[in-house]
Amino acid sequence: MSFLIRVQLPDRPGTLGAVASALGAIGADILSVDVVERGAGLAIDDLVVELPSGRLPDVLITAAESIEGVEVDAVRPYAGVLDTHRELELVEDIADDPRNGLAVFTEGVPKIIRAGWAVVVSWDGRTVHRLTSSSAAPETKLATPPWLPLARATVLDGEDSWVPETWQELGTELAATPLGKPDRVLLVGRPGGPMFRAAEVARLAHLAGIVSVVLPD
Repeated sequence: MSFLIRVQLPDRPGTLGAVASALGAIGADILSVDVVERGAGLAIDDLVVELPSGRLPDVLITAAESIEGVEVDAVRPYAGVLDTHRELELVEDIADDPRNGLAVFTEGVPKIIRAGWAVVVSWDGRTVHRLTSSSAAPETKLATPPWLPLARATVLDGEDSWVPETWQELGTELAATPLGKPDRVLLVGRPGGPMFRAAEVARLAHLAGIVSVVLPD
């Protein structure tokens, strides 16, 4: 089974290699690595690892944190490998089929930013309307979120009163960004975490800004 493990580690040569060796010693196979954030002597990396059947994911935490200065932020099941460099390909797919562009965008975003699901909603001043959603998105109907209309990309509090109970029970981390206008918003969720970092929110906003130019109003 594959897992996404987010680690915080000292940004110095050899540290990531030491983590890889520790994971390899327990039989974990690293499928892909992506740098999420870097600065102030620390790096935040996402690793997708495959664990032999019968092993519990707790062994990933123990192995990674056996390296001095390494902390594991989160571990969750993950299908496939990281697909974080598909922005251009996704924009091209939308430009080729703008009428279905919103659906194409919503399905593609979770693969790029390592989210579990995505939905696009609109706000008419009174009611929230779901425009489209990724295949893994929950069907729960949203109450009126207090952050609509949305002026800028942001991390949302996953325990706020507007968040459906099932999302809260799953420990879903949330982020949102306007999609061309404040009353059309992309909402992404990560059941079980990890939390969205500032660099990821900025990346989400940048992608939404590009795509909104291609999408029809």
